[in-house]
Amino acid sequence: TPPVFVKIAECYLEEDETVEADGAVTKAGMVVESIPDPENHTVLILRYKSTYARVLDSNRKFLQAASRYHDLSQSNTDIVDADDLLQMLGKAATCAILAPSGPQRQRVLGLVYKDERLSQLDSLPEFETHSEVLTKMYMNQILRKDDALLKFEKSLPVHAQAVMGDGLTIIERAVLEHNMVAVSKIYASIYFTELGKLLGVESDKAERVAAKMVMDGSIHASIDEVDGILSFQAKGSPLVQWDESITSFCLQLNRVTDVIRGN
Repeated sequence: TPPVFVKIAECYLEEDETVEADGAVTKAGMVVESIPDPENHTVLILRYKSTYARVLDSNRKFLQAASRYHDLSQSNTDIVDADDLLQMLGKAATCAILAPSGPQRQRVLGLVYKDERLSQLDSLPEFETHSEVLTKMYMNQILRKDDALLKFEKSLPVHAQAVMGDGLTIIERAVLEHNMVAVSKIYASIYFTELGKLLGVESDKAERVAAKMVMDGSIHASIDEVDGILSFQAKGSPLVQWDESITSFCLQLNRVTDVIRGN
């Protein structure tokens, strides 16, 4: 039955056995989806969704986890306490920041950024700089290793502090990839020596990250290894570029308007 599988998944999560938890929550999902009267099992379904989000998070599937957490944060306050919903929003922000760069992450960042409760995270010790970091990411601003980012790093759970195969922590990789995209919107071309200074890493590491992002389509650019230059390429037709420029301007304008209203 669904409650049994959900409980099993929760127990596996407590023991940090994420693979087994994934199997249990998958079985629970198959049964939950076949419930004929879901409106009469709201609590069970929410419990399943919460466990599933935690499993995705623990398995470092941050993009999917962010989307799930955000959906949960929109739940009816008659069923779930408002403080618990705010915790879910905080976890959505965490996972959105850690997720790999790309259009899907930008969409999830936008969902969290536009949530009117985002500023309330500042009052929670474990999420006190999340709104600042997430806003800079959503606005495509270059992230510096300042107090806000350091506090964000220290707030991360153990599984999100892991060093990956490329020698970078998850947040280091996320910030590097984000900053690379931000740079691509400012520069037409840039020397890797200068890029390394902007990103706060050695030039060879900046080149490796750029090469990976070019290969996976995260940025549109070409690399001149002889002269050590990264040249960014315009994406799409002039009409698409114009539309993206207008969208970027509107986002900046909305941000300024929000700040003025806040004051």
